[in-house]
Amino acid sequence: MPERSTLNPPNTAALRSRSRLRRPRAVVAVAASAAVLLAAVGVLAGCSMIPGLLDGGRVDTVGAVDFTTPLAIPPLAPSTVDADGTRVFELTAQSGSTEFHPGVTTATWGFNGSYLGPTLVAQRGEKVRVDIGNELAEPTSVHWHGMHLPAAMDGGPHQMIEPGDDWSPSWTIDQPAATLWYHPHPHGETEEHVRHGLAGLFYVQDSEEDALPLPHEYGVDDVPLIVQDAQFNSTGELKGTNKGFVGALGNEILVNGTAGPYLDVSTELVRLRLLNASTARTYSFRFSDDRGFDLVASDGGLLEQPAALEHLRLSPGERAEIVVRMLPGETTVLRSVKPDLGIDGDGGAQNGGADSFDVLELRAAAALESVASVPPTLTSIERLDPADAATTRELELDGYAINGESMDMGRIDQVVTLGDTEVWNVVNDMDRPHNFHIHDVQFQIASIDGSPPPPELGGWKDTIYLPPQRRFELVMRFEDYASAEHPFMHHCHLLWHEDLGMMGQFVVVKPGQHVTMTPGENADHEH
Repeated sequence: MPERSTLNPPNTAALRSRSRLRRPRAVVAVAASAAVLLAAVGVLAGCSMIPGLLDGGRVDTVGAVDFTTPLAIPPLAPSTVDADGTRVFELTAQSGSTEFHPGVTTATWGFNGSYLGPTLVAQRGEKVRVDIGNELAEPTSVHWHGMHLPAAMDGGPHQMIEPGDDWSPSWTIDQPAATLWYHPHPHGETEEHVRHGLAGLFYVQDSEEDALPLPHEYGVDDVPLIVQDAQFNSTGELKGTNKGFVGALGNEILVNGTAGPYLDVSTELVRLRLLNASTARTYSFRFSDDRGFDLVASDGGLLEQPAALEHLRLSPGERAEIVVRMLPGETTVLRSVKPDLGIDGDGGAQNGGADSFDVLELRAAAALESVASVPPTLTSIERLDPADAATTRELELDGYAINGESMDMGRIDQVVTLGDTEVWNVVNDMDRPHNFHIHDVQFQIASIDGSPPPPELGGWKDTIYLPPQRRFELVMRFEDYASAEHPFMHHCHLLWHEDLGMMGQFVVVKPGQHVTMTPGENADHEH
């Protein structure tokens, strides 16, 4: 059994003896608990405010970040196993305070601590239960972003947890290994809850991914990176008032809640699991020396083959697993350069398209271990054929509405029949940014404006960036779970847009089953 460390609570030992998320050697001193996780977070280049952003100017922190703080690694969530084999986790949403910058205390929210939450890990085929308590002064929810599960367990706006109450969703995990995440989903309040720190990772593992010679040691060569932009006022308060069309844009970067972070690298290959947990900002990740890297997985799991890239765009909610090679003694900086939003002129600049950030410094040791590799084939993916679709739907995102409709908690916008393959043609009908997320399913991008997607979009996805006026043909299959009364959501994952009503609801029903909520005019389905 692996040696226990102060980073991981003792009752995670059984889980970790079964997985390849081995003991994090290099980060034992960084985070002994969720409270310690952010206790020593550092300072960004000697200032917390970058001039120009408030008056519409551009932000550029490239070369201006003093990487003085070890990257905090979220602790692995403890779990127990019930007599029936159910793996049980506990999460508590709570308020607290965090010192992001020395001597300045910020009011924050977190799960099992003051900011962010632990990483949950479970195997495909396991039944899991998460006992969630709400110690906040207001209702919240916990949505399992990217997870395939019953709608009643999804944690959307219909599964709210009142202050002082608890909720215990349970389901059997049946999807490929992937980097998923959890966050609140209260209707009209999601941006605020996520901005204050309510978010964490959920790793699904399986035997196929576990057998690959990829980096697997949690916090050492397999490193989670929860990337957020933030803006603080002079008293340390997290602000969300500096809104472009996309929503609030910050002027500095936090990674796992750390400002100015560095990562000590002890292996030749490092696997970075990137989550864009920002509420509005889209990133274009690359390295300061323009070195290439291999994209090995996207939202829903492994790609069929690694995609060799030099930069990668991620919009809010998207995840990517990249593997980068280091040489002994060298350093490089992961940064976000001006993202291509598909928008020219001020429309792009006012929504983050002209901003650049230094994100994380990687520091290689004088001698590096050589164990992992990136195999030429990672998995096989069953390709869904749009010709097999029982229904094709057209969804236009315009303003803060989908197909001209704002979110109505009592209206069903789409009715899907269990077992069907469907095509959803999604278009951003504006000259401003949007993106799109579907609950319950992972989808494949069949085409973009009639052409095949690039390799980085060739795997399973649940969230995509939507450049203006481009048609994304998404194909998906609805399996396993049906409910006439519990809906799933589809929405823009720019969280301010979601809060303003850019969201719809769909139910998955058995053939012949009647919908118990009120269907809208777009809810008809064909077979």
